[in-house]
Amino acid sequence: MSHQPHLEKKHVRRVLAAGLIGNILEWYDFAVYGFFAAIIGEQFFPSDDPTVSLIAAFGAFAAGFLMRPVGAIFFGRIGDLVGRKRMLFLSVMLMAIPTFIIGLLPTHETIGYAAAILMVIMRMLQGLSVGGEYTGSIVFLVEHAPAHKRGFFSSFSMIGATLGILLGSGMGALITGFLTESQLESWGWRLPFLIGISIGLIGFVIRRGLHETPVTEEKSKAPLKELFKAHSKPMFQSIGLNIMGAVCFYLIFVYMTTWLVTQVHETKSTALDINTISLFVLLLAVPLFAMLSDKIGRKPMLLTGSFLMAVCAYPLVWLMDHHDFTYILVGQSIFAVILSIFMSTIPSFMTELFPSRIRASATSISYNIPYAIFGGTAPMVSVWLISVTDNSEAIAWYLMAVSILAFIIALTVKETKGKKLD
Repeated sequence: MSHQPHLEKKHVRRVLAAGLIGNILEWYDFAVYGFFAAIIGEQFFPSDDPTVSLIAAFGAFAAGFLMRPVGAIFFGRIGDLVGRKRMLFLSVMLMAIPTFIIGLLPTHETIGYAAAILMVIMRMLQGLSVGGEYTGSIVFLVEHAPAHKRGFFSSFSMIGATLGILLGSGMGALITGFLTESQLESWGWRLPFLIGISIGLIGFVIRRGLHETPVTEEKSKAPLKELFKAHSKPMFQSIGLNIMGAVCFYLIFVYMTTWLVTQVHETKSTALDINTISLFVLLLAVPLFAMLSDKIGRKPMLLTGSFLMAVCAYPLVWLMDHHDFTYILVGQSIFAVILSIFMSTIPSFMTELFPSRIRASATSISYNIPYAIFGGTAPMVSVWLISVTDNSEAIAWYLMAVSILAFIIALTVKETKGKKLD
């Protein structure tokens, strides 16, 4: 069967919507948690030292990521043995319920240390779901796409992720703009989590009527074993490239709002406004660069994006380390453009690396391992770096290190544009 199906417009819209919706919910929740980390730290992980509370809150943030490889194995196996459709349906529902419950959790003041335990459990359940959501939608989109539009189709997962972050950022800005500080700390921070259930219900409706992807290759009886035995090189290449994506994305678009408040001394409202605008830049840039990767190839995009990030990270962080709205906005917007060059290419490249019989497992594991180890811990490591160096711009060193690693790996990969998927 050809992997260039002539899809009806109605079906194309539903396929793209299915790729969007789960990622909107996934990244909306993670963004909201990051944006309100300081308040969550005070209410669920109280300490005499605000820095300790913040690190503990980001520790719970990281706990969700540590479950992602488990979710990757679980949902990847479902995707390869049962089908991509079932994988997507289950993952979006498992994400929606814990998000809603977080909005209802009692704080440390009410139930003591049990509040922190419950928060970590909810984060772990979300992490389990996320382990299959993003990569499952990527595989689903690429396998439905015409060969010359795989980059563009797969970018809708990234667009959904960006919309989720944008929605979370916008919701945070709206709430912080309308509520007083006391209202925000008392009950206002809960509203974004409670609203998240509505996104899950929309995902449930959209994904109910999906068609399975047109995969014809014989199923693997043991996809995980086959992955490590026969495809270890592309797996480690994918892991290495995703380390850069994990650290850069979560540092620039999740931790950065906290950094602007604690280090640059901007107000929460201003930090969220800037983050929202820069996410619009990312949202516009991602599909454009994804289409460019369909024209010139995946490898040139990966090399360009990683090189520019390595060179520009420190100057941009320095620019943002000024108590000036324009400087900060320009710096974060340039970060958004550079990161979009790299990350818009990763979904199609990663999916094209692996045969269809193990594709769901391979993409899920090679994506979620680096996001678990490096993405989830990026905010916590950033707080630690600033603390031990007493330098607010130390986060740039982390960005530069992972970008240099990605550039070296990108030099070793083979071009995958136009590669047959079976």
